[in-house]
Amino acid sequence: MARALKKGLLCPSVVRKNWLLLSTVAAVLAGIGIGVLVREYGKLSNLDKVYFAFPGELLMRMLKLIILPLIISSMITGVAALDSSISGKIGLRAVVYYFCTTVIAVILGIVLVVTIKPGVTQKASEIDRVGSSPEVNTVDAMLDLLRNMFPENLVQACFQQNKTQEYKIVGMYSNGINALGLIVFCLVFGIVIGKMGEKGQVLMDFFNALNEATMRIVQIIMWYMPVGIVFLVAGKIIEVEDWEIFRKLGLYMATVISGLAIHSSIILPLIYFIIVRKNPFQFAMGMAQALLTALMISSSSATLPVTFRCAEEKNLIDKRITRFVLPVGATINMDGTALYEAVAAIFIAQLNDLELDIGQIVTISVTATAASIGAAGVPQAGLVTMVIVLSAIGLPAEDVTLIIAVDWLLDRFRTMVNVLGDAFGTGVVEKLSKKELEQMDVTSEVNIVNPFALETTILDNDETQAKKSYINGGFAIDKSDTISFTQTSQF
Repeated sequence: MARALKKGLLCPSVVRKNWLLLSTVAAVLAGIGIGVLVREYGKLSNLDKVYFAFPGELLMRMLKLIILPLIISSMITGVAALDSSISGKIGLRAVVYYFCTTVIAVILGIVLVVTIKPGVTQKASEIDRVGSSPEVNTVDAMLDLLRNMFPENLVQACFQQNKTQEYKIVGMYSNGINALGLIVFCLVFGIVIGKMGEKGQVLMDFFNALNEATMRIVQIIMWYMPVGIVFLVAGKIIEVEDWEIFRKLGLYMATVISGLAIHSSIILPLIYFIIVRKNPFQFAMGMAQALLTALMISSSSATLPVTFRCAEEKNLIDKRITRFVLPVGATINMDGTALYEAVAAIFIAQLNDLELDIGQIVTISVTATAASIGAAGVPQAGLVTMVIVLSAIGLPAEDVTLIIAVDWLLDRFRTMVNVLGDAFGTGVVEKLSKKELEQMDVTSEVNIVNPFALETTILDNDETQAKKSYINGGFAIDKSDTISFTQTSQF
C-alpha cells in the first residue's frame, strides 16, 4: 500500500519530466484522428489542404532553420575540445561503426527480399506509376559527393550543394544545405583553433556561446512541436489520394518494415550491449522523443536538435562525443536508407522477372552502401540514390516511379532507424573512447578553459578553498550548488 501510494505521488513528476514525449504521442494520435475525419467529411480543395497543413509546415521550417548554426557550432566546439590525435581516433571509430552497421543493414535487406520475394507474384504493369524518376549518373553522383566535401564557397554551402546536370564537367547547384562540406570545414577549423591555444580562445568562446544560444532556441521550438505535429500528420493523411496502392505494394512494404524492425530492435541493440554492456532498450527509451520526431518529419538532419537533447540530457552521453559524432552520423550514417535501397532494387528486379546472380547481388550491396552515404538527410533523398542502385544492375531508372507512391511512408520508418543508429553510435564510441576521455580529464588543470565548462562566479569573500567539479573534460571552481541541475560528479 505504501509503495503504491509512493508510486502515485511520483506520477506527477514523471509526467512533468516527460511532458514533451507524452504530448508528442498525443499529438500524433490527434493528428491521425483529425486527418481521417477531415478526409472523410471535409471535402477540401487543394488550396484548402495547403492552408490546413500550414502549422505543420512552420514546424519543419523552424527545425530546418536551426540545422546550420547547430552543425557549425557543435562540430567546431566538439573538435576543438579534443586533442587532434584523440579526435582522429574518435572519428575513425565512428566511421567504422557506421560502415559496419550499414553493411549489416544491406545484407539483412537482401536476405529478407530474396526469401520473401514480394515482387514475384506481381508484374510491373499491374502497379500504377507515380511521378518521374530523377536523372542521375552513377559516376557523376560519386564525384558530386567529393565535390560537396570541398565546397568552393563556404557561404554558398549553407544553402546549396553541387549537382552535375546534362553531363557537364562544371555542374549546377541545387538547393539544400551542403552538410558534408560544412562538416569537413568545421572539422578542420575546430582542429586548427584547438591548436592555437590562447589565440584561438576568442573563437572557441564565440562558437560555444552560439551553441548554447542554439540549444535554447531548440527548447523554444520544442514547445511548439506538438501543435505542429498534429497538422503535419493530419495534412499528410488528407494529401494521400490513392490508398489502393498500399494494398498492391503491401508485401513489399511489409518486407522493408520487417527489415527495419529487425535491424533496430535486434541488431543495433545487440551491438550496443556487446560493446557497452548496458541495457540498450533503456537507452532507446531515452531517445524516444528524437525517434518520434524522426518518424513524423522524415528528416534526420531536421531531427538533429532533438537528437542532441535526448542523447545529452536523457542518456547522459559526454558532450565531447555527441557534438562530434551526431552531425557526422546525420550526414553519412543511413542504415535504414541502405536497407530500403537493397530491398527496393531487388523488388523491382523481381517485378521485371530478372534473375539476379551473385555478382549482381554483391553489386547491389556495395552500391546501396555507397549510395546511402551520399544520401542527404532530407525527406525522400533515398529516391535519388535509388536510381544509382538500379543503374548499377542494368534496371531502367524510370522503374523507381513504381514505389514513389508509398515512399513517403517508408521514408519515415527508415529515418527513425537512421536516427537510432546515430544515437547508439554515440554510446558505442563513448565506451570505446573511455580511456582517451579519462586521460584528458586527468591532464586537465583547475580552471582549464574548456568550451563545455560552465562559467563560474567569484564570490565577494575570496575563498581559498573550493570544491572542484568535473564537467565534460575540465575542472571548474564550484562555490555554490547552482550547477546541481547538470550531470556532474563531484569529488
